Amino acid sequence: MRDLFESMFANEPLDPMQAARRGLRPPLRRRFYERADVEAAEEEFRIVLDGRPVKSPARRTLATPSSDLAQRLAAEWGAQRDVIDPAKMPLTRLANTIIDGVIDSPSPVRLDVERYLACDLVFYRAPGPAGLVMRQGHAWDPVLAWAREALGAGFVLGEGIAFVGQPAQALAAATSAIPQHPWRLGALHSITTLTGSALIALALAHNAFSVDAAWSAAHVDEDWNMEFWGRDELALERRAARFAEMQAAATVLEAVR
Repeated sequence: MRDLFESMFANEPLDPMQAARRGLRPPLRRRFYERADVEAAEEEFRIVLDGRPVKSPARRTLATPSSDLAQRLAAEWGAQRDVIDPAKMPLTRLANTIIDGVIDSPSPVRLDVERYLACDLVFYRAPGPAGLVMRQGHAWDPVLAWAREALGAGFVLGEGIAFVGQPAQALAAATSAIPQHPWRLGALHSITTLTGSALIALALAHNAFSVDAAWSAAHVDEDWNMEFWGRDELALERRAARFAEMQAAATVLEAVR
């Protein structure tokens, strides 16, 4: 029981998004517990299965700084039926990543977000057609307006994919808005990689945009292409899985402040 319990996510890479990209999935294990609960311990809240604490892939205790977030994690475990399917547990996967990969080493995560800021999705506009240009402006201009008004960060736009250097002051102002708290940082990083935009992620983290609005803004080009070339069902399934990851990250941002 203990080996099974501690190795539940042992075959899962620390970066769940990397696993998703490679199509990797750990073998599904049968549910072996009756109850998933939350146990308060010192300044954290642990997820316990029949009284035993859950372990991350690095064998750390699955615990959060927020009671509400812990309850949501426990609900995710409780929703598993005959088998435990990590693909249906985006919040647990994100929590594992933060516990094992962000809490002790936040600097590389923060630097990765800064790299996205330097070449953010919303800076690069299509030269045409006019309909796509209009849609990009409608979705992305509010993000830039928020950055300018709330952060004092004025960015430069480019056309096509040629790199456009951004003002150092704007980058510094946006960088200062990256959260320090490891849970919020991990959630922000997840949203950044899912959307391709650190500015969209920051706007969501600062309650300037809803999850749906942020997700829609990140998929302007993809939605435009689908209108012309048709829907790809497999791509839509992958997109739904990514949106579940986005919702999990938004849950962390909401619960940990």
